[in-house]
Amino acid sequence: MSVQTASPKSQTAWTKPDRYPTRLRQPQDALWRQRQEDVVKGRHLDGPLSDEQLDRFERDGFLFEPNFLDPAEVDALKAELASLLARDDFRDRDFSITEPNSHEIRSLFAVHFLSQRFSQLANDERMVGRARQIVGGDVYVHQSRINYKPGFHGKGFNWHSDFETWHAEDGMPEMHAVSASIVLTDNHHFNGPLMLIPGSHKVFVHCLGETPEDNHKQSLKQQELGVPSNDALRELIEANGIEAPVGEAGGLLLFDCNTLHGSNANMSPDPRSNAFFVYNRRDNACVQPFGAKRPRPSFLAHQPDEQWTPQQGTH
Repeated sequence: MSVQTASPKSQTAWTKPDRYPTRLRQPQDALWRQRQEDVVKGRHLDGPLSDEQLDRFERDGFLFEPNFLDPAEVDALKAELASLLARDDFRDRDFSITEPNSHEIRSLFAVHFLSQRFSQLANDERMVGRARQIVGGDVYVHQSRINYKPGFHGKGFNWHSDFETWHAEDGMPEMHAVSASIVLTDNHHFNGPLMLIPGSHKVFVHCLGETPEDNHKQSLKQQELGVPSNDALRELIEANGIEAPVGEAGGLLLFDCNTLHGSNANMSPDPRSNAFFVYNRRDNACVQPFGAKRPRPSFLAHQPDEQWTPQQGTH
């Protein structure tokens, strides 16, 4: 089965109560609320993940599989990455995000529409089958991107839940999405690997501050809105710790849409790159944003059966 990748953005209103209010004006009595949906919803479906792996994902909110791709596959993807990063026609475009203080590309979005090779990876049954087992139904790619953190100069990402942003700014109704990150360069403790808080996916940490117009233009370079409070982070980290899966290129990191994660700056000479695909359940397609006046551009949030092109990326 192939992934249904990408209709123009729906403006359908959500008629049920909002389970996850965020971007609030005033602090709340509680730091978070309990998650309402199951974490693993597709145990009845055939797929590549074992019961033990699904149990681990259920417990921690993420699962790391070393050597998911063989060296030849990794080499082909790295060559494609270099080709994409070298394209001058991708610079100064909405879908191409540069470092805060340089012209070096930090993230390239909608990559499965920009590259046939990355489209094949997004549709690979090894990826899709895992996503289907976790979310419990047919999926489509809500978002894809390449993250490139250059040696010495690659900046970090603040702690955040992806679902908080997708709910507030894209209109993703509920937690039926999983992220799949392919490690394209060796990840070690000094080049800014992704850090995750185990178990944080079981609660929703609301965030303060109303969403300004076109917030994505700032947040994709340095996220300051939609980040948890220090008090919430302190309690969750004291209870659960922090883990940073590291390993050779070719590993696969699956993590729940609501798992709190972030990364430090790259302090080493070694770049840190990964390809990132978000699989959302088809019946969880985005509606009107829950915490913003209008949805973000489609290069950040695809709808089922959408056919995006680079010409849509610039306003």
